Amino acid sequence: MFKNTIFRRMTALVLTLALAAAAALPGLAVYPMPIQTASETEAVYLFNADTGKTILNQNAGQQQYVASLTKLMTALLLLESGKDLNGEVTVPTALTQEFRDIQNANGTTMGLRIGETVRRIDLLNAMLIVSANDAASVIAYDVGGSVLDFVKQMNARAQELGCTGTNFTCAHGLFDYGNVSTAQDLAKIAAACAANQTFAQVAGTASYVLPATNLRKAEHTISSSNSLMNSESANYREYVRWVKGGFTTLAGRCIVAFAEKDGHTYGLVILGCDTPDHLFAECDDLFDWAFASFADRPLVDTQTVLTTVDLTKCRTEPAVELYAAAPVSGYGHADDIVTYSFDLPESIAATVKSGSVVGTATVYLDGDEVGTVDLVTHREYVSDFRTDTKATALLLCALLFILIALTAVTLAAGGGSLNLKRRKHRR
Repeated sequence: MFKNTIFRRMTALVLTLALAAAAALPGLAVYPMPIQTASETEAVYLFNADTGKTILNQNAGQQQYVASLTKLMTALLLLESGKDLNGEVTVPTALTQEFRDIQNANGTTMGLRIGETVRRIDLLNAMLIVSANDAASVIAYDVGGSVLDFVKQMNARAQELGCTGTNFTCAHGLFDYGNVSTAQDLAKIAAACAANQTFAQVAGTASYVLPATNLRKAEHTISSSNSLMNSESANYREYVRWVKGGFTTLAGRCIVAFAEKDGHTYGLVILGCDTPDHLFAECDDLFDWAFASFADRPLVDTQTVLTTVDLTKCRTEPAVELYAAAPVSGYGHADDIVTYSFDLPESIAATVKSGSVVGTATVYLDGDEVGTVDLVTHREYVSDFRTDTKATALLLCALLFILIALTAVTLAAGGGSLNLKRRKHRR
């Protein structure tokens, strides 16, 4: 169980670091808002959950009250605690005042009573599906030993995830004052939650049957009121995977939602919206825009010259043209810019055969690395130095032959003159 907890935390850390890195890198596009939100003070943060890349950012770094989105961290700590989700918890008397405060604030509950025994998995479902505040308090007491100590764990975990504008003061978010976060921070917390399969399954459930307990003799069904997951609602979107909403008077309407289509996942955080209708309509519009605007697109073909490299031992060809050995595609916006970095020699000597691998190109889309491809030639580059060498050799041979011939003639002429002198001397 401890090893599983470490793995879950490492997975969440990778996703969080991806979000942080994407936000920190210069040159990465944050696209213009495609819609006008109901209020200019709303916080909107849309990101690619696969890469962590920021897509839309409106007031996403401003602290706001977050209502029941607080329960994301409560769920995360329960799932990372290693506690048996099928194990039972008895509601302690220490939560008596906590339950009264929830009731006085007209908070949503699952109807828990002091002394009632319930499974952790039932608490988790009630907290995420119907936003039961009493379930969050019981989880806090069970995991933290007290609500106060659990809240300390919440803030410590937020810091571990890189949250810089988050301060939790309760486990459920019903009490606003001091319980704040930012849309960017909640994206990091949501990414950590999404990395946990149990969380995604529970948060993506529209209804759940709560079994009977020692104080409740019959099972009963709880159902989500979230329009994005209600197939009978005009706001329903089949691609929405899970949702957590929240509302208080000060926080307004808040939501975190994840959507997946064709293998690509987006996360969306909206804080401070005025009405449920506006909130769900904005979610629909933003997810629809994302899936319509981003697609797999060809980035590199095999027929376009990507770069050249200087050619030596060839006077007629100054450089070798290089092409991608295979096509490269990537997922992005139509306006995203394609760039390259090359790993090449300073020059290459002829002769170079067609299809020779000369180097590699790394392809980037809007600053994000897509992949690396070999760079090859499409034709042969023949050295013209080889022809000159043959001609020179033939010329040298001819000169040598002439020299030998002249020498032979000279020697022959010299020999004839010597014989003539000898004859004269004999006479």
